[in-house]
Amino acid sequence: MKLFKCFAVFSFLLLLFNGCSTDNQIIDTNGKTELPQFRKQGNATQLLVDGKPFLMLGGQVHNSSMGGIEYMRPIWKRLAEANLNTVIATASWELIEPEEGTFNFDHVDNMIMGARKEGLRLVVIWFGSWKNSRSTYVPSWVKLNQERFPLVKDENGNILNILSTFSEEAFNADAKAFAALMRHIKQVDGEHQTVLMMQVQNEMGTLGTKRDYSETANAAFNSPVPQELMNYLDKNKATIHKGVREAWERQGFPMNGTWEEIFGEGERVDDWKGMSYLTEELFMAWNYAKYVGKVAEAGRAEYNLPMYVNAWLKQPGRYGHAPGNYPSGGPTPQVIDVWRAATPSIDFIAPDIYIVNEFRYICDQYTLSSNPLFIPETLGDAAGAARPFFAYGKYSAICFSPFGIDGADSGANVDDLSHMKDSYGTIEQLKPLILKYQGTANISGLLADEQVSVDSVLIGGYKVSGTLWRGGRLDEAGIPGDEGPGPKGRAGGALLISTGLGEYVVGGRNMLLAFSSADPGSGKKVSFLSLEDGKFVNDEWVTGRRLNGDAFRVSFPPDRSKTYKLSLYEY
Repeated sequence: MKLFKCFAVFSFLLLLFNGCSTDNQIIDTNGKTELPQFRKQGNATQLLVDGKPFLMLGGQVHNSSMGGIEYMRPIWKRLAEANLNTVIATASWELIEPEEGTFNFDHVDNMIMGARKEGLRLVVIWFGSWKNSRSTYVPSWVKLNQERFPLVKDENGNILNILSTFSEEAFNADAKAFAALMRHIKQVDGEHQTVLMMQVQNEMGTLGTKRDYSETANAAFNSPVPQELMNYLDKNKATIHKGVREAWERQGFPMNGTWEEIFGEGERVDDWKGMSYLTEELFMAWNYAKYVGKVAEAGRAEYNLPMYVNAWLKQPGRYGHAPGNYPSGGPTPQVIDVWRAATPSIDFIAPDIYIVNEFRYICDQYTLSSNPLFIPETLGDAAGAARPFFAYGKYSAICFSPFGIDGADSGANVDDLSHMKDSYGTIEQLKPLILKYQGTANISGLLADEQVSVDSVLIGGYKVSGTLWRGGRLDEAGIPGDEGPGPKGRAGGALLISTGLGEYVVGGRNMLLAFSSADPGSGKKVSFLSLEDGKFVNDEWVTGRRLNGDAFRVSFPPDRSKTYKLSLYEY
């Protein structure tokens, strides 16, 4: 085994020697060993890389892209040229451990080498026991031994292709493989720190059933709720999710009892944001979280990188309301408290946002209880390219990352990188100011879409309003008119930074901004003292045009992003 490890490290170094010329941009920390970590700045959470705040301009490649070394070779450069600084990519158990106890890290080494050559950082997803609920990325020796690695049963006794959380053998095997992966990443990347973070599993939960109905699972469901969870809920009763607290309150806030004695029997609610079969979902959340938390602990014992989990969200219409139509037990908003109680080894919980007409609501849910916003999957089309301005401004997001950034196969979410390249180029200019003002009242964001036609915020002593850009003019008061909901599928976003009273730097896409008095009863009007479009070069503002007259407005076209610097006065 030691000989195999030495050979793997030697192979990786040989790949670097052959693949990297002196004119490649290689990230080198000069032997620094300070690991990525988090810090609080005001009410924001910042990721520190090499001791400095780091804003991830991300993109996630397709699920199986890392299984093709030659396929990915030209894509790394394309992603770097699209102004990404971070790529989210997968490491799958079936490729790493094709035979039990025998590890092969070739695709991991090539992933690290490819990213490092182009000056990109990596977030690595561990496709271990579960990916999108199913257990399809596990090795064949796991798939073929269902007695040793039992699967979930639905309430009719049908076996589903989902490893059971109640399988100690499955947990031990997964944790062993994940620990080996983290040990290897430390060996080949510990000094360079191309890999910044790990996602443990992917969109886990029972799909097709509210919970596991195997004999072992039934026994656990009819046993007392773990005291560890009850103590957490009791300590945080004032801040836990409203639906969980209300279910517990209806039972009289008992501290001991089975899952149904504590939370009641499952119930349906028509509103897709509401509760349905909550007790079963809480039960599965506890068992998934405990399993995943222990896998994360095994990995962090080898290499203590930040770690998170992601969620396939409850969705209206297409997937229905009840858990099982979406993965039951995954870290959805209504069960986040269970995940927090069970997984101290997980730093935060991240939403995959494809319900883009509920983008604001989802961001609100995933920033409760100081959970930092990290979006590992979303859309990267023209409308998607407007949303990072809002996410980084309003929520101090750590990462925004469209899925399918490599444009691999039919149905790709990012067929045209030009939209994200444009937005990320503008956000890159603004990054020093974003990181400086995160967590303060001097930064915010606006989003206009089919749900919210006019968005507004008080910042820098004035009210700033935004609507979708329509090419028209402002009304007499200088405010965009409310023309009703925006066209389906469109979105406009803006990032606002106040550098002083009435002074702003703003960037955005597909939006028209207007400025008015913070006191609507004052009768005062607002106009520009100065208005310039331009850009930042080496952190210095370079004016493109000094605007006045017919050009006296802040408008972001739908096909490209812009940056303005301005100051206001009242009269």
